[in-house]
Amino acid sequence: MKLLKFSVGTVFILFVTIVISVFVALFTMGDPITLGRPIIWTIWYMAVLLIICMGLYDFSFFLKQKIRKVLGWGALVGAVLFASVKGYYMYQDSLKIEERGVELMDYQPFTDSEQLARLDHEASVKFEEGLPRLDGATALYPMYASFVEAVYPDSETYDPYNDQTSKVVSTTTPEAYSRLMNDQTDLIFVAGPSDRQLKVAKQKNISLHMTAIGREAFVFFVHEDNPVDSLTMEQVRGIYSGDIRNWEEVGGTSEAVRAFQRPEDSGSQTALQKMMGEQKLMEAPVEDVPEGMGGIIQQTSSYRNHKNAIGFSFRYYATEMVHDHEIKLLRIDGIEPTVETIQDGSYPLTSEFYAVTTEEKAKQYEEFLKWLESEDGQTLVEKTGYVRLD
Repeated sequence: MKLLKFSVGTVFILFVTIVISVFVALFTMGDPITLGRPIIWTIWYMAVLLIICMGLYDFSFFLKQKIRKVLGWGALVGAVLFASVKGYYMYQDSLKIEERGVELMDYQPFTDSEQLARLDHEASVKFEEGLPRLDGATALYPMYASFVEAVYPDSETYDPYNDQTSKVVSTTTPEAYSRLMNDQTDLIFVAGPSDRQLKVAKQKNISLHMTAIGREAFVFFVHEDNPVDSLTMEQVRGIYSGDIRNWEEVGGTSEAVRAFQRPEDSGSQTALQKMMGEQKLMEAPVEDVPEGMGGIIQQTSSYRNHKNAIGFSFRYYATEMVHDHEIKLLRIDGIEPTVETIQDGSYPLTSEFYAVTTEEKAKQYEEFLKWLESEDGQTLVEKTGYVRLD
């Protein structure tokens, strides 16, 4: 009789354990928070331990008069476990940051946009036909949209998101380079190409023609709550090589460093790789590589990451195009990234950005390229918020 009671009790507890584990699994598997599986296995092992312990005692409490009480307590424990796990993940979900970029339609030419830079006189060049198709980086769209309004005809709709019909779009740096080398666009406004992009151009037997049209600062930022205000170039390289893993090593509090990166071939990721020089860049976890350019700012500025995150971008994008985020730009080698320090080259991470096309098309659009370097073009570069060449 006792053996029968033991078997019924064991099967019952095992059944409850399986049901609880399945419910927890269904509501946690696939969640980006890695705590899901440990919770499942912890519950399972606790249940197994309970079964073993019960096997050492008299299972007479599984008689009919006590089965209702056991079921009641079992249901209560299961509900508490389920509610605790589900509540934890609902809380984590509430902290997640949606990656949102800027709204490029705010800078669309010929829409009376208040954010678009304009000349106070007629441009020295005007195009009515044979217009080059333009593409480029998100951060540079406000600038080349101002070029379009200055010299293109107001007879077309220039939708930055419609690369099927619009002559002027912004598909991001990697896509713009790809489209240029596949003859899907004529002229792109971007940072310099990555090693991989140069390799692709060589494989396709394409010579890239690069016209420098302005200067910009590559910047690093942290949440404004982070006590660190300045890093040396060596410290930045140490963080992104993985040699420096705690903010305490660079004058901050004892918190692990979470160093965000960008996707391969993006303009800012290429700038990071060039900054690293011969020092090897560490491989970032997938969850630390936001797709959108605005994502790296939003992730770094989120409350959940306020103690340990660091990210990077370009100064104009981080300070003028993306708003309402609690970040601060770091000084590098004691120098703050400003228009003045970019102009005189004292900020150490200053670089030029370009109008890039092929050598063949450079001849076709030579007049436009010269106009970009002219006083008109440089005025619009400056009015947009970038640093002119001279």
